[in-house]
Amino acid sequence: MKTLQFREAICEAMSEEMRTDDSIYLMGEEVAEYNGAYKASKGMLDEFGAERVVDTPISELGFAGIGVGSAMLGNRPIIEFMTFNFSLVGIDQIINNAAKIRQMSGGQFACPIVFRGPTASAGQLAATHSQAFESWYANCPGLKVVVPSNPADAKGLLKSAIRDDDPVIFMESEQMYGDKGEVPEGEYTIPLGVADIKREGSDVTIVSFGKIIKEAYKAADELEKDGVSCEIIDLRTVRPMDVDSIITSVKKTNRLVILEEAWPFGNVATEIIYHVQDKAFDYLDAPIIKLNTADTPAPYSPVLLAEWLPNSGDVVKAVKKVLYKE
Repeated sequence: MKTLQFREAICEAMSEEMRTDDSIYLMGEEVAEYNGAYKASKGMLDEFGAERVVDTPISELGFAGIGVGSAMLGNRPIIEFMTFNFSLVGIDQIINNAAKIRQMSGGQFACPIVFRGPTASAGQLAATHSQAFESWYANCPGLKVVVPSNPADAKGLLKSAIRDDDPVIFMESEQMYGDKGEVPEGEYTIPLGVADIKREGSDVTIVSFGKIIKEAYKAADELEKDGVSCEIIDLRTVRPMDVDSIITSVKKTNRLVILEEAWPFGNVATEIIYHVQDKAFDYLDAPIIKLNTADTPAPYSPVLLAEWLPNSGDVVKAVKKVLYKE
């Protein structure tokens, strides 16, 4: 094992795949000369040149469309959005072309493309730069949605995403790029659609993904002091969702808390709740609780932002509630 920052794991994944396949290239704002807005492509221009690490104008609709067209013609582009908030400018290309071209062409065209970049809040960036769109993209058939929470998962999942023959939405976080973690040496991949039990437990299942899962770890440590054993599942892939792992865990613990950094209406947690009540209703000993942001645009004020985001204290309260220990 070696220790890498999250951004370094992303860079390694892209570089390793580009060394083995000349059809792979990286395109986006500041990915080349500036080494990436968050330095996730540091050194790649020097190694691969300007034809495979391509700086673009501020035109997400334009370069998303170029990526989709080139994928249809046999390339495997990686399109970086400086933030997924900016992907809204190019969402027509993602939803109406990338996600649908295989079906609409009767299988004549594939679209092996990765759209990647940071999602959700990143401190005081205010309402239009702090949005989580995982459930938006996961709602669209034809797209796969991946949200890693640590460097090792990021590298293994990104390599699988680049090799996938369908479009993949790969969502990161500005607040995780500096995170350090152990990453396996040598070649490895992590299959899409497989969740990971980050912590085994017996009293309650906590499901989360992305950077907010750190609050679940803090809560589990706190609850352990009171003799409460939490099982934490990291979804890693939102779509396809590993429902079986969640159901297996709920059948063991009989209680479920879901932690997600997204607005409360119609989100990933809602989908999980549907599957659990459908497949494991009789195993539940308490109502399911889901923890989300407040149902408002993200505030700029640091005091309000702290209230807006779910935190470890909220997780502790929710676990105690499903255990009837309030």
